Amino acid sequence: MTTMEIEGTGFLAIPEPTAAVQGLYDSDIEQLGFVMNLSALWAQQPSLHDALFDMIDQAARAAGLTFRQRGILVVAAAATLGDSYCSLAWGKKLAGVAGPDLAGAVLRGDDHRLDPSERALAGWARKACRDPSSTKAADLQPLRDAGYDDAQIFAITTFIALRVAFAVINDALGALPDHELMEAAPATVRDAITYGRPVARKS
Repeated sequence: MTTMEIEGTGFLAIPEPTAAVQGLYDSDIEQLGFVMNLSALWAQQPSLHDALFDMIDQAARAAGLTFRQRGILVVAAAATLGDSYCSLAWGKKLAGVAGPDLAGAVLRGDDHRLDPSERALAGWARKACRDPSSTKAADLQPLRDAGYDDAQIFAITTFIALRVAFAVINDALGALPDHELMEAAPATVRDAITYGRPVARKS
């Protein structure tokens, strides 16, 4: 089977099924009820997928991030990067814990609904993604004011960078956001995502 037979799974051929590949698919079905297009792509190297997400989870724990804070970081970073897939997936998740208006606002770069510590996270995510070589020591002050120490700031930045790496791989290899994600996302999230690859057509 080639990628031409399943729209949205990217530019690579779909690999032969193995126990590791099936495990990746089964996890999606258990959590979402469908296999994500990006999982068909990561089926090329399931062990790399698992290793990457182990690191992402380790960074989030080291930083002491709540699920809502993770969502703010991912949404702010993905929107800055122009990644529609993670914006849609995590915009929906953030809407579930913080409300659709807040999620849509963060996707648009509007942080007025966030508290000061959350604004610090969103602002740092955007700076780190937009032009990491231009950051200054002073850019960390909002994070310090929010109570994060140096070890946490390092972990937060690692979390952002690893999420960006995941998005870059998905985008560069042509994975399209799943139609099911678009249907499940609130209108404020859908309307805010005017960038990146288009949503796959309904199968």
